[in-house]
Amino acid sequence: MAIIEEEEEERLLDHLPKTYTKGGLKTMPFIIVNETLEKVASYGLQPNMVIYLMKVYNLEIVTATSLLSMWSALSHGLALLGAFVSDSFLGRFTVVAIGSISSLFGMTILWLTTMIPQLRPSRCDHFEINDCDRPTPAQLLVLLFSFGTIALGAGFVRPCSIAFGADQLDNKENPNNKRIMESYFNWYYATIGMSTLVATTLIVYIQDAFGWPIGFGIPAILMFFSVSAFLLGSSMYIKVSASESLFTGFFQVLVASVRKRNIDLHSVNCEDYYHQSSDSEIQALTSSFRCLNKACMIEDPERDINPDGFASNPWRLCSVEQVVSLKSLLRVVPMWSSNIMVQLSLNQFSFATLQTKTMDRHIFSDIEIPAGSFSVFMVITLVMWIAFYDRVLVPIKARYTGQPGGLSPVLRMGIGLVLSAAAMVLSAITECIRRGVAIDQKDPQDSPNINMSAMWFVPQYVLLGLADAFNAIGLVEFLYSELPKSMSSFVVAIFTLGMSVSGFFGSVLVNVVDIVTSYGGGVSWLSSNINNGHLDYYYWLLAFLNVVNFLYFLLIICRYNRHEKEVKEKQCDYSTQRA
Repeated sequence: MAIIEEEEEERLLDHLPKTYTKGGLKTMPFIIVNETLEKVASYGLQPNMVIYLMKVYNLEIVTATSLLSMWSALSHGLALLGAFVSDSFLGRFTVVAIGSISSLFGMTILWLTTMIPQLRPSRCDHFEINDCDRPTPAQLLVLLFSFGTIALGAGFVRPCSIAFGADQLDNKENPNNKRIMESYFNWYYATIGMSTLVATTLIVYIQDAFGWPIGFGIPAILMFFSVSAFLLGSSMYIKVSASESLFTGFFQVLVASVRKRNIDLHSVNCEDYYHQSSDSEIQALTSSFRCLNKACMIEDPERDINPDGFASNPWRLCSVEQVVSLKSLLRVVPMWSSNIMVQLSLNQFSFATLQTKTMDRHIFSDIEIPAGSFSVFMVITLVMWIAFYDRVLVPIKARYTGQPGGLSPVLRMGIGLVLSAAAMVLSAITECIRRGVAIDQKDPQDSPNINMSAMWFVPQYVLLGLADAFNAIGLVEFLYSELPKSMSSFVVAIFTLGMSVSGFFGSVLVNVVDIVTSYGGGVSWLSSNINNGHLDYYYWLLAFLNVVNFLYFLLIICRYNRHEKEVKEKQCDYSTQRA
């Protein structure tokens, strides 16, 4: 948030009602510190985790990668649960507090696995881990429990923290409210970017330089301060009570539609009517997903409508707004699904970490980049491109075309898909070169370096950063433009769900590739010794899937354009009172 002078803050707060004693700018340090430290702690654990699972828990690369993909899927998928519990039952403050404590608990357990020998298998000194001791069920259970509690914490904190901060500042009576909110969102996302940079550089460096006990202990300590900071400001927060969740409304529409499945929609005319909420604008129902229209049809006004105008049974009669919201969600699902493949391409850090670990990572003679820190090039590219696009390209386009704004969201998504495919092609070529050099040097993968610079990996990270900047931001803007304003807060949850699905699909994919390519006793493409395997073939497979995904995207655009021409149903009187 832009620094506001103390006098300016007092002037802004003068516009608040006299009874408005909680919330405001004074709560921001507690909330942003909580979210920042949570990001540094959790993101700092991920880059080197594949090495920890292979070196300390003696897991095969496929098992480790699959486990990390599922961990990512669970962390992002639980964001939907966090949003639902927050909106429907506990409120944002309680959910963020529970999530923060859960993350602290999980990180502490993970930290203990580095210090208590009984929590992990015996050390295996050679890289070929086939003859090493595997983790016992009890040891694996402790590890998975730590991952699960960290994932639960992330799922509860991340979707609710930003909205909880907005609750503290959002005051419609303040004439400067819009400026304050814009400043808040800008600085909130800026702190997330800085947290990612710190996590992928400093925390990863500490793990490489000082070992796992210190490298995992620091994130746990940071998470302790995160919890403490958030709870310390408890008495100053505005704590908005839980209300009906959007998820509940979706289920109500589905249930009501099933209950009224025998109604003949062809008999509907302007003498019939739909239930419209009294506090919202009238919306027209479209012919797409027409069966859902039954959910808001009033069969018996005396039975279905209370004297106050609300439905007597929301599981039998829904409002037009609820139906429109669900239809809008279903309409954007195909476009949303095209982002899954991009997210899968972005999440190949486990393999890339093992690749760069075998290479010369020196920038200068005395400066060596940790293997797990190369994703920082993707983050830097993303931030630099966003700044360049917003401050340079968009004004130039407006000057020469006379049209404000940048490229359309759909065009940006398409560009992102092409860049994602190009990044996988480049990854395959780079790995082919790296593997050839390693074989020529007869490197068994036990030696720390082969005679090849890890800077070869920078271009593919740059392409992935651009792909993320184009596709992800384009998708979010597309969702905001297509969904009703009442669903604006739902956009983040939908986008997060895509990241969860990509994690699950990534886990399935590596297992299928490993089983198929090792069938009959052959060497798997995804061998733990990457010099014996063929990661380059795996990247070619990802490139092919990206191309197929792009063709799928083109089909979606054709369908989307036809939908834009859809003729709306005959307009009817939506009032809940008969003449």
